Amino acid sequence: MLTLAATTFTALDWTVLFGYFALVAWTGWWFSRKELAGAKEYFLANRQMPMWAVAISVLATSTSAATFIGSPEEGYARNLTYLSTNIGGVIAVLIVAAFFIPAFYRHNVTTVYDLLEIRFGHEAKQASSWMFMIGRVLASGSRLFMAAIPLSLILFQETQDWQLIGAIVALTVVGVLYTLVGGIRSIIYTDVIQAAIFVGAAAAAVIVLLTKIPAPIGEVWNAVAGAKAPDGSAKMTILRLDGDPQTVYTLLTAITGFVLLGIASYGTDHDLAQRMLTCKSAVKGSQSVIVAILLNLPMQLLFLCIGLLLWVFYTRPDLMGANAATAPEKSSEVFVRFILDHMPSGMAGVMMAGLFAAGLGSFNSALNAMGATFVNDVYQRYVKDRDEKHYLKVGRLAVCVWGVILGAFACLCVFWQKGSGETLISFALGVMTFAYAGLLAVFLCAIFTKRGNKASVLSALAVGFSAVLLLQPWARGRWASAVGLDAFAAWKVAWPWYFVAATTLAFVVCLMGGPTRDRKPSNDASHA
Repeated sequence: MLTLAATTFTALDWTVLFGYFALVAWTGWWFSRKELAGAKEYFLANRQMPMWAVAISVLATSTSAATFIGSPEEGYARNLTYLSTNIGGVIAVLIVAAFFIPAFYRHNVTTVYDLLEIRFGHEAKQASSWMFMIGRVLASGSRLFMAAIPLSLILFQETQDWQLIGAIVALTVVGVLYTLVGGIRSIIYTDVIQAAIFVGAAAAAVIVLLTKIPAPIGEVWNAVAGAKAPDGSAKMTILRLDGDPQTVYTLLTAITGFVLLGIASYGTDHDLAQRMLTCKSAVKGSQSVIVAILLNLPMQLLFLCIGLLLWVFYTRPDLMGANAATAPEKSSEVFVRFILDHMPSGMAGVMMAGLFAAGLGSFNSALNAMGATFVNDVYQRYVKDRDEKHYLKVGRLAVCVWGVILGAFACLCVFWQKGSGETLISFALGVMTFAYAGLLAVFLCAIFTKRGNKASVLSALAVGFSAVLLLQPWARGRWASAVGLDAFAAWKVAWPWYFVAATTLAFVVCLMGGPTRDRKPSNDASHA
């Protein structure tokens, strides 16, 4: 089965890659030497984590194989407009830091969905928790699929469907085994090391590309500055001011859809919010997310620059001379193909270690967050008054089950992404909106209004998910044509607008519930 030739991944590369996995295993063991007292320590580290480590962990968790592979693809195949999403990200984290995190600490929540129980009752909490877990399957499953692309190329030199599925299975097993070891404390500290590895690998890739392009740096700059993207825009375009609804990355989507996406990611998705809850105070938690978004900007620029240099390397033979190379057929494979075919021996292993650091880091954190949410928000509702070790065992079992489910959905993404025609990064972001629309609407109602009740929350969650689903091109074309709305069926619009529309609709539905008072949670939040 393993058809990897010595001309691509050498023994030195394998040594480096195995060294990376050994380092990750050792750090996981080192930071988990102390026996865990219970589920609270496993999932929240007793709220004793330093702000700087949490900030880097948030950065590492929000970075995945979608960033490592997808961002260079954006720079290579399109332009730099993906960078403009940081405008929405900065606005979003300021809102989360000012309103969401203080509310979580004020109510001493274990998962962010405890806040919804206080506002709307345990049914709202459980429904929101399930929506998060469904959404996390969609988001992390799609990212796991992307991490499987380079592993498939390493093992099989191809990315046929069955080869990708085999790579997904391998990554799932590794990710689950690691997540079981030491809980959130070891994951956060390992995230710090993972972040250093993938950022260092990206910086090394830029240096290698510059050495392999024989033209002077001035000529390379002029070539990129004068180039056009497939849509006719300049390749160096960062901010698009037009309001074209078909374009994903514009100023208008940055201050609307991506603001909402950022609030949902950092404020309602327990995968990221869990890290902020491990800080000693709300102030430290707020500081961590602000530092994380500020670190994210230069990191994204670094990966986009890799894409620009890959564009020169593969499409400008006039600048490459005798070093000219044939471009891969799939733009999604351009960075990985460069790593395998053109990196010096040993450096390819470093690059792949960086890629897996990004991919497995986000996968491990998702499993831990889903396990925490299941135990705290679902299991303890029905199985009460057990000791901490019992809940810890259930949490670890939940990690295993969610790992299998995530792996299964990643296999489905092998076929879904192929049919969508979207770039990897756009596909990953769009998948997240299914669950985020309803969740964000409910949290906005809970934090900024006194309205909403159990019925309106449940309705808002259903409406948000259904609206995103019905606005997908493949779904809209069917139902709109069936009711005679042919023009609407043929209307082309980028996915951020689906998210804005669905969130707005779900928020209105949630507001329909009458005014409510905060209530005492039905179970003690200190259990997990």
